Amino acid sequence: MIALRTSNRHGPVPPAPARPGQPAPADGGGSAPQAHRHAFGSIEILCVLLILVAVLHRQISELVADARLQTWLTVFVSVLVQAVPFLVFGVVLSAVIAVFVPRSFWARALPRRPALAVPVAGVAGVVLPGCECGSVPIAGSLIRRGVTPAAALAFLLAAPAINPIVLTATAVAFPRNPEMVAARAGASLAVALLMGWLWLRLGRVEWIRLPHRAHLDRLPKWEAFWVACRHDVVHAGGFLVLGAMAAATINVAVPQTWLNDLAARPVLSVLALATLAVLLSICSEADAFVAASLSQFSLTARLAFLVVGPMVDLKLISMQTGIFGRDFAARFAPATFGLAVLTAAVVGMVIW
Repeated sequence: MIALRTSNRHGPVPPAPARPGQPAPADGGGSAPQAHRHAFGSIEILCVLLILVAVLHRQISELVADARLQTWLTVFVSVLVQAVPFLVFGVVLSAVIAVFVPRSFWARALPRRPALAVPVAGVAGVVLPGCECGSVPIAGSLIRRGVTPAAALAFLLAAPAINPIVLTATAVAFPRNPEMVAARAGASLAVALLMGWLWLRLGRVEWIRLPHRAHLDRLPKWEAFWVACRHDVVHAGGFLVLGAMAAATINVAVPQTWLNDLAARPVLSVLALATLAVLLSICSEADAFVAASLSQFSLTARLAFLVVGPMVDLKLISMQTGIFGRDFAARFAPATFGLAVLTAAVVGMVIW
């Protein structure tokens, strides 16, 4: 159960202390840090391997006789292909925020009162055409730059669900049910704001442990930009791969007959599609078309699928663990899931 202690919960979150052997961040004075060597290391090797898998996955599938393994590989590559462009967008924007945007900007852009900063940050998600893979590193960078965690978390949840690309895709996927667009936008924004305010009430700053990274302020701007990009690729990209592997495994392991049995039960169908959204880990720009194809389920159940998916799924949980820490992910993901299911069910009952 979430503790009710609320001390020091509104302020910026300090990064986790450096591990033994890592240099401590500089805080003024002293000699400038040494230039980073851009050697061809594990990050580049991982990128090359992922590119080869994405390009040659059909040839690899032909070499695999088992149809289940072929399906696993197809789903794994599909998740990565959907997510990587938006992850790159998020990592680049995160580095821009960390290096080029001064801390004083956020003091001017957001209201001083955290309770008012939450809705402003949530609505700001409308202007960023990205998915959940990009919003995680952006939210981490916002917290590093002094934005109150509640506002950054509201943005984290709202941006993948209410941006114009996602809402347009939803309208195209549900041409006979245009109210689905308003239902998705309203329910998603409500969950984002409620979770932000819930953090103000119950959250604790020590639950967020941003990983240590090199101090950027004393580096040349473009070198600092590159260091920030590499750091976020390590912590977000690696966990994205793990999430894609888990999603592919679930796709192969869950029998399709279970879905047909659950569709006939209204309450269980909502929970089933919400859980399915977590397991499938589909990018928010594409999930509306998957939801539309699940025609055996009610519109309320499919709304739950659309609200939960961009906020809680396997790859998001993995990425949040890498960016914010295990303590945060273990509390934030279940609370968001429960609130998203409840909100979608209420909105669905009101509209349909």
